[in-house]
Amino acid sequence: MMPASHITGRLLTAIAATLYTLTLTAQSAETWRDSLTVLNRKIEQWPQSTDLRLRKAAVNIELNQWDYAVEEYGKILQIDPGNPAALYFRAYGNVHLRRYAMARTDYEELLLHVPLHMEARIGLANVYELMGRKTDAANQYNQLVQMFPDSAVCYAARAAFETTMGQYDTALYDWDEAIARQPLNADYVATKADLLLRLQRTDEARKLLEQAIVRGIPQGLLLPWTERCRTPKRH
Repeated sequence: MMPASHITGRLLTAIAATLYTLTLTAQSAETWRDSLTVLNRKIEQWPQSTDLRLRKAAVNIELNQWDYAVEEYGKILQIDPGNPAALYFRAYGNVHLRRYAMARTDYEELLLHVPLHMEARIGLANVYELMGRKTDAANQYNQLVQMFPDSAVCYAARAAFETTMGQYDTALYDWDEAIARQPLNADYVATKADLLLRLQRTDEARKLLEQAIVRGIPQGLLLPWTERCRTPKRH
């Protein structure tokens, strides 16, 4: 399990993958490069097409060409200022490039246009955290839970932040809330179990894992934590 400080980043990666692969399918790097060639030719014919440019930028991301992706989203925003997808993914790309101030600006701009954009709010909270603006990050995570009380992702993101801040009781509460909303999410269960084990609350961790397996989470996904719950043999 990654440290809690990386959990929000993992959530953002999962969200972004879901968003930009809605129109794409899994392909090899060579096939992606072929797709890029085709898209570049089409863009030469229809340079004002934001749809083609969004597809090209998505392929750039697939190929880990973050600079090219960010540049392409900038071109889209020149054609269509305020384009939500371009603002979101340019911010996402700038986070990967560690350009946090630029990412923050795009997330904030997007939220002016779409205040209920949950993914952008999670991204903004994460950027505040990466910039060391802990109070702003905390406020953003709290707003997220208030605005999206049914979202397991929001509770999980806040729990991860609280863990990094050493606020373990509130983190455990938020992991409970996230698990209640997605009871078959193995990552949430494992992360809470990991925190309990680090707090030497082994019995609670064991019970959590046993209940998760009964609910239907494959035992193999939780094996590293169930093994840590075993009482050492006495000689």
